[in-house]
This record gives sequence, C-alpha cells and structure tokens, in this order.
Amino acid sequence: MRYERGFTLVELLVVFAISALLIGLVPTAFERLRESVQYRDALRSVMSDLRQARSRAASQGTEVRFEVDLAKGLYGVEGSTPHVLPSPLKFRVTVASIELAQGQVASIRFLPEGGATGGSVDILRPAGNGARIQIDWLSGSARLLDLPR
Repeated sequence: MRYERGFTLVELLVVFAISALLIGLVPTAFERLRESVQYRDALRSVMSDLRQARSRAASQGTEVRFEVDLAKGLYGVEGSTPHVLPSPLKFRVTVASIELAQGQVASIRFLPEGGATGGSVDILRPAGNGARIQIDWLSGSARLLDLPR
C-alpha cells in the first residue's frame, strides 16, 4: 500500500482560520501593551521629577517648582526640559490656588526646609482609571495611590 503525503483541505482551512484569528487579535493586544507601558513610564517619570525637585530644593537652598501644563500636556521641573505626556493619557491636578497660573499651568513648590505647597497629580488612562501622586505639604514627600474607577 502506498501513502500520499500532504495536507487535507480541512487541515489547511483550520490553519488559515487560526492564522486569521491571531492576525485579528495581535493589534488589539499590542495597543493595550503599548498604552500600559506608556502609563507606567509616565508614572515613573513624574515621580522621578518630583523627587528631583524636592532634592534640588534641599541641596540648593531655594524653592523649586514642579510644573504641569494642562493645555499642552507638558510636565517637569522648572528650568529643565519638559516631558510630554503620551496622548491617550490625561492629567488632573490639585494645587493651591496661588500655584495655578493662567488657569492652565499648575505647579507645586518644594521648599528648602523640606516642605512643599502640597497637592496631587492624577494620571488618567482612557478608561478613566489611573493613579494619584500625592505630595505632602509638611514633608514634601510624594506617595503613589491607585484611583478608584
């Protein structure tokens, strides 16, 4: 008896169906992964800038501001090159009223004695959830909290 080698039509159709399913799901999964990486990177960057502002205020003996431009999506330590918040993410900031310039640039001042004007910086994902970075007015320390949906 002689056996023919090859694939049946049903086997080929199953392989094509699985391939089509994978090709359809990969872009969605990749987009979620990209958004998640951007979110975590933004959190790390904001926390790093807040710590840098606090440290610079203590070491230089002068007030240092951490600024958030709500209209342009920029943030950073005053006098440094600002960072851009990735487009699907949004800021929500709570600061003292004297620290809100022209209604669009919010700042948190870090004082040389270790304190700060206090406030919070929320980084929101497109789904509405996110994280809050809370700055203590007495110690100037930053704390990361999850935001409820």
